[in-house]
Parts: sequence; C-alpha cells; structure tokens
Amino acid sequence: MSTASSVRLSSGGPKTAPSVRKNGLPPHTVPRPPFRPTSSLTPYSKRLASRTALAATKAKEKEMKEEKEAARQERIAAIKDKQARKAERERFERMAETMHRKKVERRRRREGRNKKLGG
Repeated sequence: MSTASSVRLSSGGPKTAPSVRKNGLPPHTVPRPPFRPTSSLTPYSKRLASRTALAATKAKEKEMKEEKEAARQERIAAIKDKQARKAERERFERMAETMHRKKVERRRRREGRNKKLGG
C-alpha cells in the first residue's frame, strides 16, 4: 500500500517549480514591507520648519542668480558702450580724411555725440 499512496501524492494536481509563481513571474527576492505613509509620523512644526528653511535657501539662490545676471548685463553694457565709442571715433577719422580738421570738429560739436559717448 505504500507504493499506491506514493503514486497518488505524485499525481495529485498540477505542479510548478518553487522558483516560479502561478502567473509565471519569479517571486520577489526580498519581501517589501507594506506601504504606510510617513507624513503623519513627523510633527507639523518640524515639517513647517523644514519648509521655511527650504524657502529661505531658494530665496538666497534666487538672489545670487539675480546678482550674477546683473553683473553679466553690466559687462555687456560696458562692452557695447566701448564698441559704440570706437565706431564713432572711426567715423570721425574717416570724415577727417576727406574734410578739413576744423570742419570735422564743428560737426562733432553740432551732433552732440562727443560728450554722450565719452569720446
């Protein structure tokens, strides 16, 4: 009878390998704990303090970025002014080649560009 009982146990239903689940996917190697929200575990005052610290950090970063951009714009403006002065100087030099010096000086004064461009 021992042989008959062993045959029944072996033929008793579909068998799958222990490394494969019923749906055909492999089992998780490390069981994960169930999801429990942690927001209620920290006190509100602590969360509020961290938010204010984060806001202060962001404000400081924004201020630093604005200062950096202002310095950049200042450099760009200085370069453009310098280029404008150089172009004006070259224009008057070209004019002086064809005209008399006093006439060029008179035109320069009349245009009023001399003091504005610092040249």
